[in-house]
Amino acid sequence: MTRLYATSAVALVAAMLGAIGYMILTGRPASDDPFADCRSSQVAGGMGAIGGPFTLVDGTGRTVTDAEVFDQPALVYFGYTFCPDVCPFDTARNAAAVDLLEERGFTVKPVFITVDPERDTPEVMAEFTSYVHPRMVGLSGSPEQVAEAARAYRVYARRQEDGGDLYLVDHSTFTYLVLPGHGVVEFFRRETTPEEMAEATACFIAAS
Repeated sequence: MTRLYATSAVALVAAMLGAIGYMILTGRPASDDPFADCRSSQVAGGMGAIGGPFTLVDGTGRTVTDAEVFDQPALVYFGYTFCPDVCPFDTARNAAAVDLLEERGFTVKPVFITVDPERDTPEVMAEFTSYVHPRMVGLSGSPEQVAEAARAYRVYARRQEDGGDLYLVDHSTFTYLVLPGHGVVEFFRRETTPEEMAEATACFIAAS
């Protein structure tokens, strides 16, 4: 019995030393997360708390599910076409990252989901996305469908009451990296450059 305890103690100490060594070498705690070396963002409840099923309408008027949209790695952004500055910049940045990834042999789908379904009909979304990137998928739907998708991705969106038909919509500006079979694995902030986004995305795809 004493030998068993001694053996167990040695194994425990070895495991602890291994974990400490990993932390010293990488600056990260030991983890079973296959994307630990790629991840820079943290979410309360884990990254799996973001995302979920949705049903929306693409630019051709076809109803699609999340499973159909995310048949390949995707960079997903929630915004609206009447947005005066933030959305055009962010979607163009995402498109640039997609092109950088393609140069490295990675095919990533840029996706733009509206938070303003009243004005952003499927036709409007199709026209907007065609200007940004030839492979960008624009998704709209009923107010209920859009709200459900926004809730799943923890997206904040609120229409300003003033402005009449020229109203603006306050909204969060994260871009989500979604991998088939894994869901949301990372999100990027506005200050992330196309090069940084492409580098991180390539890391996640290679680790998947």
